[in-house]
Amino acid sequence: MKNILKTFALLLFVSAFSCKQDSDKEEKEVLPKNPIVENYNISILLDLSDRISLEKNPNPTMEYYQRDLGYIKSVSEAFTQHLKSKRIRQINDKMQLFFNPEPKDPEINSISKKLRIAIDKNNASKDLLNSINSNYALQTSKIYGSAIKDNNFIGSDIWGFFDTKVKDQCIENGDRNILVILTDGYMFYDGTVMTEGNRTTYITPKLIQKNSLNTKDWEKKLQDQDFGFIKAGEDLSNLEVLVLGINPSHNNPYEEKVIKAYWTKWFTDMKIKHFEIKNADLPSNMEKIIKDFIIGNH
Repeated sequence: MKNILKTFALLLFVSAFSCKQDSDKEEKEVLPKNPIVENYNISILLDLSDRISLEKNPNPTMEYYQRDLGYIKSVSEAFTQHLKSKRIRQINDKMQLFFNPEPKDPEINSISKKLRIAIDKNNASKDLLNSINSNYALQTSKIYGSAIKDNNFIGSDIWGFFDTKVKDQCIENGDRNILVILTDGYMFYDGTVMTEGNRTTYITPKLIQKNSLNTKDWEKKLQDQDFGFIKAGEDLSNLEVLVLGINPSHNNPYEEKVIKAYWTKWFTDMKIKHFEIKNADLPSNMEKIIKDFIIGNH
């Protein structure tokens, strides 16, 4: 009987030891690796041209400026989600908002300064983190309200912003640099109208029509004759770009594809590796896309 009990006890011990080993093995397999701590440097470039005009471009479903505000809300939420995933001592992140050119309204420029956030271990606090989203929502709403009320849309110089400001203002060495551009996809600004062969600093419905890029063979023509934007930077490989709000004219069924091809070619020429170009859609449909771009896979 004693031998039977000893044998039974030994079996229990071996079984328990084996289970513990299996458990330890499983635990090791499922334990996540330490995530890479990244510092985010997020910039938002607003196109405050007449694309947001309630008179020229009304939209009964949701006005375009309201869509912009929804997109900005998702960007802000992604930024704060990233901050809250870090330990206080690891935080050294930035978010800022730009226009080009700067609006003549001094109030708008004053508001934009409040939206330049630099947060690190010295000023990070629960209250500050919790206030970022509401602050961004309030201040950006004021900016759009003022621009629409002023009704003096001077255009948006996106090409010039890339040419003279992106490297200095949107890129920090060692950071994950993300630029979010809110625009309808067209580019035109009187101060930077240039042409080099079939390359330009602008794209408008009139230009697309003039270059006969409104037919089914537009793609072949674009490649063979090298239509596109003039390059505005040699190496922007440490910049990621998310373009939101593409809103092509409905007069040409190929317009959307042409616009996206121009932007894609431009970003590729400037060695931007990670970029996405998205149409104007309801903020609820864009939220996941925006957050996946900013915090997904990172």
